[in-house]
Amino acid sequence: MDRTKLDRLFDMTGRVVIVTGGTRGIGLALAEGYVAAGATVVVASRKADACATAQQHLTAMGGTALGVPTHAGDLDALAELVQTTVDAFGRIDVVVNNAANALTQPVGSFTSEAFGKSFDVNVRGPVFLSQAALPHLEASGHGAILNVISAGAYLFSPMVSMYAAGKAAMLSFTRSFAAELAPRGIRVNALAPGPINTDMVRNNPPEFIDAMAASTLQNRVAEPDEMVGPALLLTSDAGSFITGQAIIADGGLVPR
Repeated sequence: MDRTKLDRLFDMTGRVVIVTGGTRGIGLALAEGYVAAGATVVVASRKADACATAQQHLTAMGGTALGVPTHAGDLDALAELVQTTVDAFGRIDVVVNNAANALTQPVGSFTSEAFGKSFDVNVRGPVFLSQAALPHLEASGHGAILNVISAGAYLFSPMVSMYAAGKAAMLSFTRSFAAELAPRGIRVNALAPGPINTDMVRNNPPEFIDAMAASTLQNRVAEPDEMVGPALLLTSDAGSFITGQAIIADGGLVPR
């Protein structure tokens, strides 16, 4: 190891990264981080205007970016996202499955419609997007998949069991995909954030947000930027020998 090699560990120059749910919150912070690391970034979310705004923002940072309106629960749209990315940039090196549906209902009140919407976006979408991108990730030589899950995958999660169960399913898929795709040169890992200062958290009553902060060892809610370091570790050459793992970036919520 020397300084030149060290400086290249987190360098994403020449790589193309897809970030779903990449127009706000953790997804936008990750997109900014990848651009800052030199990657070309494709952000996807449901709203065309949000995609256009994110593309403009990332380009203004000095990066190369593209916003592609995509519903993470629509398998045809996910396949089109992959094709659009390859048509525009010729390759895919990293897929970040960050888009999530926060819909949840108390046990005993589940509806089949809500259940379907939740698992379509939080489980089926990431699985099939990853699958669509496999040939390109294999050709990359640096292929990586990052599933953004949640600390809730590890916890008793009353009132949000539908959401937490989907994230737990993605933890299982992360491990199984990692085992199956290692011979193809593709690494698969997960990032499990705790309470983060995003719309999903801010939409709760103030007393609930305070309780979430107090539940962590650090006694606070994190900023989205604090997820950039773990994400880069898991998808850059810095994490070249890491696969099938989950980094729990939760301020000590799960251990507590």
